Amino acid sequence: MKQTNNQSRAERVEHMRRRRQLRQKVSRGVIQAFVWIGLAVCYYLGFSLFFDTPTEYAARHSTDRLREEYEVLSARYDSLSKVIENVAQRDKNVFNIMFEADPYDMGEGHVSSWARYENLIDQPTDVLSRTFNQRVASMEKNIDALTTSYRNLLYKIHNTGNERNYIPAIQPVINDELTLLTASYGMRIHPFFKTLASHQGVDYTVPEGTRVFATADGRVSEVALRNSTSGQTLVIDHGNGYTTSYSHLSKVYVKRGATVRRGDIVALSGNTGLSLAPHLHYEVRYNGMRVDPIHYFFMELTPDQYYRIMQIAQSGMQSFD
Repeated sequence: MKQTNNQSRAERVEHMRRRRQLRQKVSRGVIQAFVWIGLAVCYYLGFSLFFDTPTEYAARHSTDRLREEYEVLSARYDSLSKVIENVAQRDKNVFNIMFEADPYDMGEGHVSSWARYENLIDQPTDVLSRTFNQRVASMEKNIDALTTSYRNLLYKIHNTGNERNYIPAIQPVINDELTLLTASYGMRIHPFFKTLASHQGVDYTVPEGTRVFATADGRVSEVALRNSTSGQTLVIDHGNGYTTSYSHLSKVYVKRGATVRRGDIVALSGNTGLSLAPHLHYEVRYNGMRVDPIHYFFMELTPDQYYRIMQIAQSGMQSFD
């Protein structure tokens, strides 16, 4: 019995010793693991401090390339800005010499355009994508509206019958290259007073004696041959509220009350009245109100030609009467 107790006590002591050794091994393992983890972290931090990872190396060199390209573009932008300033100054000097007046400041729109582009550069990709989608949707909406308007216009044209012949729809002179129109409808510099004045028609710089055509069917309602600021002037009443006038003529072929058709030669251009140079001043009135004649050239202009003649007209700030 005593021997059994001694054996049991020895087993408990051995078990406790083994458990103590196991705890010691686990503790040493945990400490070693923490030591290795700490060494790995220190190694990574040290390596990252003195060396770049492949990803960091690629990103760093990509940033360097972008910085170099930005510096090159900035230098080029500065150079182009100086060239543009020089050209603008020369243009202003030429304008002053020719017209004895300062030109309009046309650069404001370009500045705002550049400012918008610079603001876009700083926008995040998601904002740019959202803005782009909004603009596309707006453009599609505008296209649908224009298509509907175009169809309605075609419907009205087809239903007007012969009345369409009484709507001014061509240019009063032959202008196939679209370069003869030099002053458009709107605020323009007066050729004699050198101030801004309302120019309620369009000017064609054509040689004296150029043929002038009726732009629609109608009846001659007025022929002014006496000397006045408009010079010899012809007015045609087309009905439907439309009238057209042709000024600074050298000769008029029709008399008051005569019936004319679109394309008939009704006069010759000249330089009569208060005129800077030989030209034709052409106006369109609708219900007594002067309107922009460029919008009434639709019978002979394609959309591209219409856009081009609008650009040409807007570029000219000097009227001839």
